[in-house]
Amino acid sequence: MFRLPDSPLMKVARPEDILLPPKLWFVLLTLFVAFLANLLPLSGFALALRPDFFALVLLYWAIHQPRWIGVGAAFFCGLLTDVVEANLFGQHALAYAILGFSAEYFHRRVLRFPLWQQSLHVLGLLVLTQLVVLILRLMSGAAAPNPAFLLSTLASVLLWPPLSAFLQWPQRVRSLTD
Repeated sequence: MFRLPDSPLMKVARPEDILLPPKLWFVLLTLFVAFLANLLPLSGFALALRPDFFALVLLYWAIHQPRWIGVGAAFFCGLLTDVVEANLFGQHALAYAILGFSAEYFHRRVLRFPLWQQSLHVLGLLVLTQLVVLILRLMSGAAAPNPAFLLSTLASVLLWPPLSAFLQWPQRVRSLTD
């Protein structure tokens, strides 16, 4: 059986592990980098597969730090996304606010599961976000999109385990055996 080598970057905290609190600058930096990753100019199949990095990192921090990143921060991030992408103003704001609320509501449940089961919860939350955006676009008179737009959600779910491991890395307690 193929197994990835153990790396401190790919090591994920178990539910019973105690992590250091993240630094606020690190949370803001990761959100900014995720926002910039959403702005990468892609086209064709690569665009259909591009995960919503901003929603994914926002969801991670809303689950792990619900006191810092909640509905208000998610709403602001959604407004920022709408302005930059020149979309119907408020569609991502509403979708991200629902995502932030859902993450805050389910954060204790999600954190109890291993990463592959967390990914199933993340799938549900990201599909909900995509459906809100889709309904708002259809209500505004836009044409129905190609069903391949859900591929980006699947790509996001596949990205959840390595993203979680990477974002937890600065919070891990260093020991002499690490």
